[in-house]
Amino acid sequence: MTAAPRAMALLETWPNLVSGPPRCAVGLAFASAGHEIVHFHSDDSADLYLTPTAVERLLPQLLHSGAIRVRPGASWITVLLDCDSDVQLLLGLVSVALKEHGAAPPHRPSPPCDWERPPVAAEPRPGAARRVVDRLLPHAR
Repeated sequence: MTAAPRAMALLETWPNLVSGPPRCAVGLAFASAGHEIVHFHSDDSADLYLTPTAVERLLPQLLHSGAIRVRPGASWITVLLDCDSDVQLLLGLVSVALKEHGAAPPHRPSPPCDWERPPVAAEPRPGAARRVVDRLLPHAR
Protein backbone atom coordinates (compact mmCIF):
# COMPACT_ATOMS: atom_id res chain seq x y z
CA MET A 1 0.00 0.00 0.00
CA THR A 2 1.42 3.38 -0.97
CA ALA A 3 1.46 6.42 1.30
CA ALA A 4 -1.67 8.12 -0.10
CA PRO A 5 -3.98 5.13 0.48
CA ARG A 6 -2.54 4.79 4.01
CA ALA A 7 -3.28 8.47 4.67
CA MET A 8 -6.81 8.13 3.25
CA ALA A 9 -7.49 5.07 5.41
CA LEU A 10 -6.38 6.97 8.52
CA LEU A 11 -8.43 10.06 7.63
CA GLU A 12 -11.52 7.87 7.11
CA THR A 13 -11.40 7.14 10.86
CA TRP A 14 -11.51 10.82 11.87
CA PRO A 15 -15.06 11.56 13.10
CA ASN A 16 -15.04 15.19 11.93
CA LEU A 17 -14.12 14.41 8.30
CA VAL A 18 -16.40 13.22 5.50
CA SER A 19 -14.98 11.72 2.31
CA GLY A 20 -16.41 12.21 -1.16
CA PRO A 21 -15.70 13.60 -4.59
CA PRO A 22 -13.92 16.98 -4.65
CA ARG A 23 -15.35 20.05 -6.39
CA CYS A 24 -12.59 19.73 -8.99
CA ALA A 25 -14.04 16.26 -9.78
CA VAL A 26 -10.68 14.43 -9.75
CA GLY A 27 -9.73 12.06 -6.94
CA LEU A 28 -11.06 11.92 -3.39
CA ALA A 29 -11.65 14.77 -0.94
CA PHE A 30 -12.15 15.01 2.80
CA ALA A 31 -14.32 17.85 4.11
CA SER A 32 -15.43 19.22 7.45
CA ALA A 33 -18.20 21.71 8.21
CA GLY A 34 -18.58 22.75 4.57
CA HIS A 35 -14.84 23.17 3.95
CA GLU A 36 -12.95 20.85 1.66
CA ILE A 37 -9.79 20.21 3.65
CA VAL A 38 -7.68 17.74 1.67
CA HIS A 39 -7.75 16.26 -1.84
CA PHE A 40 -5.95 13.20 -3.12
CA HIS A 41 -5.46 13.51 -6.88
CA SER A 42 -2.78 10.84 -7.15
CA ASP A 43 -1.01 8.15 -5.13
CA ASP A 44 2.00 10.35 -4.43
CA SER A 45 0.57 13.66 -3.18
CA ALA A 46 -2.27 15.43 -1.40
CA ASP A 47 -3.48 19.02 -1.67
CA LEU A 48 -4.39 20.63 1.63
CA TYR A 49 -6.45 23.79 2.19
CA LEU A 50 -4.82 25.65 5.07
CA THR A 51 -6.19 29.18 4.39
CA PRO A 52 -3.97 32.07 3.26
CA THR A 53 -3.47 33.23 6.85
CA ALA A 54 -2.23 29.83 8.01
CA VAL A 55 0.06 29.43 4.98
CA GLU A 56 1.59 32.85 5.63
CA ARG A 57 2.05 32.10 9.34
CA LEU A 58 3.58 28.65 8.72
CA LEU A 59 5.55 29.54 5.58
CA PRO A 60 9.05 29.33 7.15
CA GLN A 61 8.31 25.84 8.50
CA LEU A 62 6.57 24.74 5.29
CA LEU A 63 9.51 25.80 3.14
CA HIS A 64 11.86 23.88 5.44
CA SER A 65 10.23 20.56 4.47
CA GLY A 66 11.20 18.89 1.21
CA ALA A 67 7.78 17.21 1.14
CA ILE A 68 5.83 20.48 0.90
CA ARG A 69 5.14 22.55 -2.23
CA VAL A 70 3.80 26.06 -1.69
CA ARG A 71 2.84 28.62 -4.30
CA PRO A 72 3.16 32.31 -3.43
CA GLY A 73 -0.17 33.64 -2.14
CA ALA A 74 -1.84 30.23 -2.26
CA SER A 75 -4.25 28.88 0.32
CA TRP A 76 -3.69 25.29 -0.84
CA ILE A 77 -0.37 23.48 -0.38
CA THR A 78 0.79 20.15 -1.77
CA VAL A 79 2.25 17.44 0.45
CA LEU A 80 4.33 14.88 -1.44
CA LEU A 81 3.69 11.43 0.00
CA ASP A 82 6.67 9.11 -0.17
CA CYS A 83 6.90 7.49 3.27
CA ASP A 84 5.28 7.20 6.69
CA SER A 85 6.82 10.47 7.92
CA ASP A 86 5.14 12.29 5.02
CA VAL A 87 1.80 10.74 6.04
CA GLN A 88 2.38 11.92 9.64
CA LEU A 89 3.24 15.41 8.34
CA LEU A 90 0.02 15.47 6.32
CA LEU A 91 -2.07 14.32 9.31
CA GLY A 92 -0.54 17.05 11.49
CA LEU A 93 -1.29 19.67 8.86
CA VAL A 94 -4.86 18.37 8.49
CA SER A 95 -5.24 18.99 12.25
CA VAL A 96 -3.99 22.55 11.77
CA ALA A 97 -6.41 23.01 8.86
CA LEU A 98 -9.35 21.77 10.92
CA LYS A 99 -8.53 24.27 13.68
CA GLU A 100 -8.21 27.08 11.11
CA HIS A 101 -11.55 26.23 9.54
CA GLY A 102 -13.21 25.88 12.92
CA ALA A 103 -12.41 29.55 13.50
CA ALA A 104 -13.72 30.59 10.05
CA PRO A 105 -17.33 31.72 9.44
CA PRO A 106 -19.46 28.57 9.05
CA HIS A 107 -20.97 29.35 5.65
CA ARG A 108 -17.84 30.47 3.81
CA PRO A 109 -16.91 27.60 1.46
CA SER A 110 -13.32 26.74 0.65
CA PRO A 111 -11.98 27.99 -2.66
CA PRO A 112 -11.44 25.39 -5.36
CA CYS A 113 -8.07 23.67 -5.20
CA ASP A 114 -5.43 24.88 -7.60
CA TRP A 115 -4.52 21.43 -8.86
CA GLU A 116 -3.14 21.55 -12.38
CA ARG A 117 -4.42 19.20 -15.01
CA PRO A 118 -2.14 18.35 -17.88
CA PRO A 119 -2.72 20.52 -20.95
CA VAL A 120 -5.18 19.09 -23.43
CA ALA A 121 -3.41 18.35 -26.67
CA ALA A 122 -5.06 19.53 -29.86
CA GLU A 123 -5.62 17.04 -32.66
CA PRO A 124 -2.38 16.73 -34.59
CA ARG A 125 -2.19 17.96 -38.16
CA PRO A 126 -1.94 15.20 -40.74
CA GLY A 127 1.70 14.19 -41.09
CA ALA A 128 2.77 16.02 -37.89
CA ALA A 129 4.70 14.20 -35.19
CA ARG A 130 2.44 13.11 -32.33
CA ARG A 131 3.48 13.59 -28.72
CA VAL A 132 1.38 12.08 -25.94
CA VAL A 133 1.53 13.35 -22.37
CA ASP A 134 -0.68 11.65 -19.81
CA ARG A 135 1.10 12.44 -16.56
CA LEU A 136 -0.30 14.73 -13.89
CA LEU A 137 1.78 17.85 -13.44
CA PRO A 138 3.14 18.34 -9.91
CA HIS A 139 2.89 21.75 -8.32
CA ALA A 140 5.91 23.91 -9.02
CA ARG A 141 7.82 25.28 -6.11
